[in-house]
Amino acid sequence: MQYIIKAPRQLNQTIKLPASKSISNRALIIHALSGGHVLPKNLSDCDDTEVIIRAFQDMPRVIDVKAAGTAMRFMTAYLATKEGEEHVLTGTERMKHRPIRVLVDALRQLGAVIDYEGEEGFPPLRITGRRLEGGTLEIPGNVSSQFISALLLIGPVLKSGLTLHLTGDIISRPYIDLTLSVMHQYGAVAEWGDYDTINVEPVPYGERDYFIESDWSAASYWYEMMTLSQNDDDRIQLEGLADGSRQGDSSLRYIFSLLGVKTAFDSKQPGQPTLVTLSRRGRPVPRLEYDFINAPDLAQTFVVCCAVMNVPFHFRGLNTLRIKETDRIAALIAEMRKLGYVLHDGDGTELIWSGERCEPAVAQPVPDGQQPVGIDTYEDHRMALAFAPAAFRFDGLRINNPHVVSKSYPHYWDDLRSAGFGIEESEHQHS
Repeated sequence: MQYIIKAPRQLNQTIKLPASKSISNRALIIHALSGGHVLPKNLSDCDDTEVIIRAFQDMPRVIDVKAAGTAMRFMTAYLATKEGEEHVLTGTERMKHRPIRVLVDALRQLGAVIDYEGEEGFPPLRITGRRLEGGTLEIPGNVSSQFISALLLIGPVLKSGLTLHLTGDIISRPYIDLTLSVMHQYGAVAEWGDYDTINVEPVPYGERDYFIESDWSAASYWYEMMTLSQNDDDRIQLEGLADGSRQGDSSLRYIFSLLGVKTAFDSKQPGQPTLVTLSRRGRPVPRLEYDFINAPDLAQTFVVCCAVMNVPFHFRGLNTLRIKETDRIAALIAEMRKLGYVLHDGDGTELIWSGERCEPAVAQPVPDGQQPVGIDTYEDHRMALAFAPAAFRFDGLRINNPHVVSKSYPHYWDDLRSAGFGIEESEHQHS
């Protein structure tokens, strides 16, 4: 399936953003570990959160998390603590090629019983739950922060608690801090003891009412639209974002200010959602350099946005993009070329655009009987989410397999329609 997208002439809409899946998934694991009965409120309705909710409802022997990387990491640690239970944790074909050895080795050091059902170092996993002793662990700081968060989340239920020493460079530190923040709100005693060491006391979680704030990652696509629209009177209001949020992607406010978008918070009455108003404010910087080591999920948004705005860039800190839902560096290079932009991969951790152009495939004449070229999404939600706003500059832009957005933002296309976008469905697609 293919969507044909036409951007509106004017943006003036209030959008209720989805809840943060990062916070939702952490809160769900903590809720289960606490044995509580009050579910967190305003849970994300995305695929990644739904697989965790279904697993906790049914607890089948074989738990399929599909393409949800967070669920795979967090559930691996959680199931290792479920004394007397045995489960097989599996996912999509892509998931079976996403490495998990670092987490499994760390859990085994804590006493976990985990076996590989297929290739060593990769899912699916057979996990036999038991009461884990805990203690001191060393783990590289440059691995996925989800490995580190998975270990931290179970720290309070370990007999001796957990002391986690992170070696080398520490990437995605805001995601670690987000985990600690949610843990604190459920009564955990968990703190940085030093710049590279986290101590978690064996103090059990308590039950509490907990409300999930909106997702800053989802907000990034509306910032992108505001940047790419050409009407200085445009306004977008986004509901439910927290000022001072622990979400690492909230840093996008600063980066987009460099591209000419102003962020204004409107403090509503207690109990009402916060409104964030986006508006245009002057010219963008002539060139953008940024290290995304702490917010890698924003990379696709800024790659598309900057190139389409004709702002050359050098983006670093993209270490983890190769092992996401797809190889995002390779996917961005391939799909941006379709729009006429020639990107270069620095050393496997960088993306560079110097202004080099090529003939855009999306504008080429199409032989009779063939569909025009569309943007491939590689079973990766963020490819569809980040490329759709480019319709402001490429009228009638086509997105292949658009329903991948359900992984994190199920109502994205409905929200675009409400903002005035024209979205036409075509059953055929041509890459």
